[in-house]
Amino acid sequence: MVKVYADEREKTSRVPKYLSAMGVSVIYKQLPVGDYIPAEGIVIERKRIDDLAKSVFDGRLFDQLRRLKGASERVVLLIEGNLNYLRSRYASRYKAIEAALITASIVNSIPVIYTQDARHTAEVIKYIAEKFQENRQRIPTPSMYRKVVKPKTTDFRRWQLFVMSSFPGIGPTLAERLLLKFGSLRSVLTSSPSELSRVEGMTEEKAWLIARIVNENYVETSSGNISLTKFIKGKKNFPESGT
Repeated sequence: MVKVYADEREKTSRVPKYLSAMGVSVIYKQLPVGDYIPAEGIVIERKRIDDLAKSVFDGRLFDQLRRLKGASERVVLLIEGNLNYLRSRYASRYKAIEAALITASIVNSIPVIYTQDARHTAEVIKYIAEKFQENRQRIPTPSMYRKVVKPKTTDFRRWQLFVMSSFPGIGPTLAERLLLKFGSLRSVLTSSPSELSRVEGMTEEKAWLIARIVNENYVETSSGNISLTKFIKGKKNFPESGT
């Protein structure tokens, strides 16, 4: 079955309901960025036309695009609704909306997809999920991030962020949250999965994966990549901190 991750905020949307009706397994998570993850390394930011206009006028859109580009391999901006409505309602300000979309697609290299309504949006998300999950033989995990560039100086803060963001599924934003919460790399890496998963954007799966990486014995040779599901199955072997 095709699986798609949806942000918790999308529960009030009709899109997840349509996806479920189409046979897609929808898994709700608090995603650090974006609204949907249809496949590994792909994040979709869904914007209804009314929200698009508001985010352009108050400047939120460009900040969101910046965070999206810094977080995922592939980002898609999905605009839902009839743009002609915006042309008529914001006649004098529509140029700003148009310019923002041009900036997103050309300057920021973010593909922009247009859909008519929630059902159409669900159809597009399902198609992307089927296309990329079939090709990669992988279900999505929330989410793959572009890592912090390796520091060229002895700036300790930059090195801490670099090391923390090198873990699977940990982007720069989440790495900083973890370091601010626990105070040091040592404290993060010696904390229990249950403690780690209390941090915003930190799922239980990511927490257990960090625990496995930190505690697993190193072997000289490897028989190949281990799937995330198999990797997490050994989580019961690790005691909670303080035991």
